[in-house]
Amino acid sequence: MREAVGSFVGWPSDLIFPDAETPTRPTHKAGKGISRPIESVASLKEVPGRKLKKAGNDIPPTTSGTKSQIMMRLEKMVNESDIMHGAIRSIDFDEGVFGAAHFEIIAKEDMQQLFEHDELGIAVIHTYIWYMYVTLLRGTELCNRFNFIAASRINTTLITKNSTSVKNDLVDRFMAAGDNTTPSLYFLPFNSGNGGHWVLVAMDLSRLIVYYLDSLSGDWSKYPSMKKTVDAAIIKFRSKKNYRNRKDITWIRVQCPQQNNSVDCRFFVLRFMRDIIALNRIDIPKMYFEEYKSYSRAHLDEMKDELCQFIVDQRII
Repeated sequence: MREAVGSFVGWPSDLIFPDAETPTRPTHKAGKGISRPIESVASLKEVPGRKLKKAGNDIPPTTSGTKSQIMMRLEKMVNESDIMHGAIRSIDFDEGVFGAAHFEIIAKEDMQQLFEHDELGIAVIHTYIWYMYVTLLRGTELCNRFNFIAASRINTTLITKNSTSVKNDLVDRFMAAGDNTTPSLYFLPFNSGNGGHWVLVAMDLSRLIVYYLDSLSGDWSKYPSMKKTVDAAIIKFRSKKNYRNRKDITWIRVQCPQQNNSVDCRFFVLRFMRDIIALNRIDIPKMYFEEYKSYSRAHLDEMKDELCQFIVDQRII
């Protein structure tokens, strides 16, 4: 490319990104901090919700280890950046993502998890949640129907150390989202502690229903301290709002798609949230959705490509 400066170079049109299509160009700093919160490059029209490309069971299987063009492009960007030499990126999220200011540190290890389909760390998990917020929720009425809870605020390790503090953090998150008198869901990606298994807990505070989605067999009885903390937070929140507790909290184990290896639980938790939002469903069927009875590797690869494109568009690297 350096040798071609000043001459005509034929270039694939799908790899050209004119600045005219990019309303904001955030400036990132290597190391700590960025100059301002990153903004989406997408158009933010007031619409009921933005639809993702349909990704049902008709997706053909992909060869394990095959990387898409966008992933290879991002991997090349990472390999040529200072991240490979120990630099980091500090990213400020929209406050609407978790109901308060939040930032994540992206380093080489985080990108490698994505490229190699390895166990995802919390930075990658949160960044995909940010992607869902920007792509599906922000600027739409769906912001009133779906809310995210930062996984770094509640897990087995933190509950063991100080369950009261974790409970109060949950209550604060509930309070930040409004009165919760209409059906809505709070998504809690829950980690069993010390890098262990992940499950999804989806809470409907108005109907006192908690949905439990686990890509392995079993139910919430495996995590009694989590259930006790969630129940206590819901009760305390409703008390602070002077809502009457008309009935007990009902927990429902959803018969969701199951993983067949030891690393995909993180991908499944993210995919659960993605599908629920894309289908705009507050009530999660006990037998899950007809559109997604199982997840192939292609469903998970689709998510990785979405995140790669988002990272490129946001100029994080």
